[in-house]
Amino acid sequence: MSHLTENFARPEKPEEVVTYGSLDPSVQELLRAAFDVRQRAYVPYSGFKVGAAFRAKATGQIFTGCNVENAAFTPCSCAERTALTKAVSEGATEFSVGAVLAYEPDAFTTPCGVCRQFIREFATDDIPIYIAQAIDARIGSEEPLRSEDPVLCTSIFNLLPSSFRTYRK
Repeated sequence: MSHLTENFARPEKPEEVVTYGSLDPSVQELLRAAFDVRQRAYVPYSGFKVGAAFRAKATGQIFTGCNVENAAFTPCSCAERTALTKAVSEGATEFSVGAVLAYEPDAFTTPCGVCRQFIREFATDDIPIYIAQAIDARIGSEEPLRSEDPVLCTSIFNLLPSSFRTYRK
């Protein structure tokens, strides 16, 4: 009966924390894009800004999004879903990498459960997700992310193992 789990999402590599300076320039570009879009977050209720960026697999184009709150809370849109919805509306449905930035002291802020499932919808393969802290004091500086800043290198299959998928061809 083990064949019933053979299609489960299995991470390609374990999570690790590295420094921003050690990352490939294309990943640094993605993290900076998420940092920049985070500044446009509409968060009058929580004050908790989040920025996300995803690179389309086919074109390499970066799609960004920020969180958008609503007084009724249910219709709020997280940054990850904003970025991916924007990408889908422009024709991109496969992604090679993602990044999410928020700020919580002494912690990384990973995507919520709904966003994890939303990202999984567009990930037939495991895609890397980079999580970093966005420090508001650096807004407008030349170095919003510094070489020594920690970055969590994870993936959608690490964040959502054995995830739901319809397996339709």
